[in-house]
Amino acid sequence: MLNKLSAALEAGLVQPGERVVCAVSGGADSVALLFGMYLLREKFQLEVAAAHFNHRLRGAESDGDETFVREFCAGYRIPLTVGSGDIQPGKKGLEAAAREARYGFLRSLPGKIATAHTADDNAETVLMHLLRGTGLKGLGGIAPVNGQIIRPMLDITRQEVEAFLEEYHLPHREDSSNAADAFLRNRIRHSVMPLLTAENPGFSLGVSAMARRLRQDEEYLQSQLEPELPPVSRLRQMSPALQGRYLERFLKQSGIPEPEQSHIGAARGLLCTDKPSARMNFPGGVTIARDYDRLTVLSAQTAPSKSQVPVPGAAELPQWGIRVSCAKEPNGGFGVCIHGPLQVRSRESGDAIRLSGGTKSLKKLMIDRKISAPQRNRIPILADDTGVLWAGQFGANLQRLEEEPTHYLLVEPL
Repeated sequence: MLNKLSAALEAGLVQPGERVVCAVSGGADSVALLFGMYLLREKFQLEVAAAHFNHRLRGAESDGDETFVREFCAGYRIPLTVGSGDIQPGKKGLEAAAREARYGFLRSLPGKIATAHTADDNAETVLMHLLRGTGLKGLGGIAPVNGQIIRPMLDITRQEVEAFLEEYHLPHREDSSNAADAFLRNRIRHSVMPLLTAENPGFSLGVSAMARRLRQDEEYLQSQLEPELPPVSRLRQMSPALQGRYLERFLKQSGIPEPEQSHIGAARGLLCTDKPSARMNFPGGVTIARDYDRLTVLSAQTAPSKSQVPVPGAAELPQWGIRVSCAKEPNGGFGVCIHGPLQVRSRESGDAIRLSGGTKSLKKLMIDRKISAPQRNRIPILADDTGVLWAGQFGANLQRLEEEPTHYLLVEPL
């Protein structure tokens, strides 16, 4: 085991002079990691320390684990940092909440953090991902490096750990919860792994080697992605491998922390639809929309409320970005006959306007000019009881200019 641990460190996991904190639960794997790092500390010129997190989930047994780790570290004069917390199960359950608390504590410590994940742990993780459904990233298993976290024992089996502990007469603690089948990992460890290992004694090492190769493939594919999401027209032409990764990253950036394959498939549907302003709802209240040749995240903004314009008079409307002046004499604007109250509002069903090319609905004109659906309701419309007098981005309604004017309207940007 010591030779494999040394080879992993030589592969670049650590540099001379670094501080390496071993996460120690008191179990067999973590004790082997800590003692192995202790034996190799001078060879690699490392400052070796330990950290223990008391989850307080097993009462006196948890406290016993802490006492054991304190005494073990004191015996070899290994610096130790201890943390603890009261774990409350979240949406993903107690095990996930405990893991989150533990890693939060570990990442708060200076230096690199070494965890004792073995080849068997890696194989179990790959099997769990297979059961739940996964892609290349999930088949890559446990990452050897994740920020300041390093895992130097991924090529070491549990059998090799036990032989190492026996060779050096090292004590360790047994976690009683590992014997129960309440968690999926335990069921795989107790029932599935023995069958697979009976068929192939090198199963764990084989899976761990496969995971390493697939992780390298995934890293290469990720490196081919551009920083920004390409336009829809380009995404449509891409291979599914790159297209899916672009969409997964976009969903994460849009507020969906763990996109599932169904979410990526739904986003792919937005790419393929013929509707240029299609939209779809995702978990967490996130709405993704097509804006012609791009995908966007819709904000929860609503259209500004209707605003009255005095007749005659003037109104500054910052929410619409315009100032409207209404006068009985020419004021540099256009002359119209006003029927009823004058107001600025968002578009309404049936709104139409006549331009030089003829009369069209505002909806059709906005579609023709590729104005996205979220933007359409924020375009100011100047109207009276008869209909549209002027529309932002289009100008005056030519049909209304044919009437004998009673007032002159001037619309200016703020």
